[in-house]
Amino acid sequence: MSEDGELFSDLLARWEERWQTKPPDAHELRAKHAERWVRFHSLPGSMRYPQDEAEYRVILERHNTVLDELFTGQDVCVITNGWSYPGDPAVRSDDQLRLHPGSELWTSSLTNEPDPEYRLYRHSYISRIRWQPTCLDPLLRSVADDVSAGVIITDANLDQLYHPYDGGADVILANNASRDAMREHHSDWLSKHPQGL
Repeated sequence: MSEDGELFSDLLARWEERWQTKPPDAHELRAKHAERWVRFHSLPGSMRYPQDEAEYRVILERHNTVLDELFTGQDVCVITNGWSYPGDPAVRSDDQLRLHPGSELWTSSLTNEPDPEYRLYRHSYISRIRWQPTCLDPLLRSVADDVSAGVIITDANLDQLYHPYDGGADVILANNASRDAMREHHSDWLSKHPQGL
């Protein structure tokens, strides 16, 4: 067990208590905690995928701006995922290891796919790092390219969650007042969709 192993074990129990779900179901948290949730789009006009390096810079700048507002001066836990078929070991590619160095297996669970042929094990990997702007740029760029999915960045108390996806990020803040302030501060990054999607 790593020196953070006890922290990660406690974090797993806290996650299940606080979020009422097994990690890392980030997409489910949005619906369960709508009063604290906001979604930001990564590119102007809600464009989903970058076409050039200038657009990658916009994406990374937006991610880093919000992450810095959430986690300046704090350690954060970074959660990534891998999948395997039942009976197969949890093996990570060299790219996954490069994008999430120092991570360790945190938890594994069987997906709830109704067709047994499509059931997979989701393996969640976790690490703790000191937040600094740009420290996660390779991972965030991989998310923007839809190569990495299900990434979550959170503080050790699970007060705030940041879930980047290809096209934007879902943010769950500590309370609705914080959510409202952040939403207003970055109002030009919001969707025009009436539900904020």
